Amino acid sequence: MSDILHTIAARKREEIAAGKAKTPLATLERAAQDAPAVRDFVGALRARIAQNQPAIIAEVKKASPSKGVIRADFDPPQIAASYERGGAACLSVLTDRDFFQGAPEYLAAARAACALPVLRKDFILDEWQVWEARAMGADAILLIAALLDAPALRALEAVATRLGMAVLVEIHDEDELERTLSLATPLIGVNSRNLKTFAVDLDRARTLFARIPAARLPVAESGIGSREDIARLREADVHTFLIGQTFMRAPDPGALLAQFLA
Repeated sequence: MSDILHTIAARKREEIAAGKAKTPLATLERAAQDAPAVRDFVGALRARIAQNQPAIIAEVKKASPSKGVIRADFDPPQIAASYERGGAACLSVLTDRDFFQGAPEYLAAARAACALPVLRKDFILDEWQVWEARAMGADAILLIAALLDAPALRALEAVATRLGMAVLVEIHDEDELERTLSLATPLIGVNSRNLKTFAVDLDRARTLFARIPAARLPVAESGIGSREDIARLREADVHTFLIGQTFMRAPDPGALLAQFLA
């Protein structure tokens, strides 16, 4: 685990403990039952791919540990609506407060402003967070293999599946890929960003993509800054992309997304 992930995980465990003290699991379970019906995250991606188009998961992100504030003029509902107009297949919304200046409220507001399925992007370590994700309206969750061993990945996936949510599992190397192949989810995301140096290596990502079984649905994460990046990855049979920072720096995120799809 990189130093930044270790720091984030330690803080996240404190956050989870405080959350459990304030909102017991039973309360979250009731809230999850009352949440809006789940939107089909995987189905939305597959539908776009079936049309021979890139399936873009467009990210709503205010800041990051490496770049600081990315978008000062941050309006999640407006961004979500812009992404939908631009042709996004799904959304990803950061809900981590301390390192990404996100919030659960951002996810709920973004989802209410569009008809797209929404991924909760956070550092999920505990079943309590999975129930919290569904209670806030999430249709999918992110699981980071660098933070979780195989039994933990399977246990958290089982909770998400029980709640009808999709799971995007993120990997950075071959060992993590092997650990994720015991999961049922088709969504395997390759993060091309080195978590120690924050450098991006798309060629390294292509090597990992080549090892993902054909039955899975690979997702390219981080470092996608142009239509050319998408074209090169599509040549490697990768058709799903999670893009945040590039769009967040644009005056109109959805308009730039539309250019990527043109």
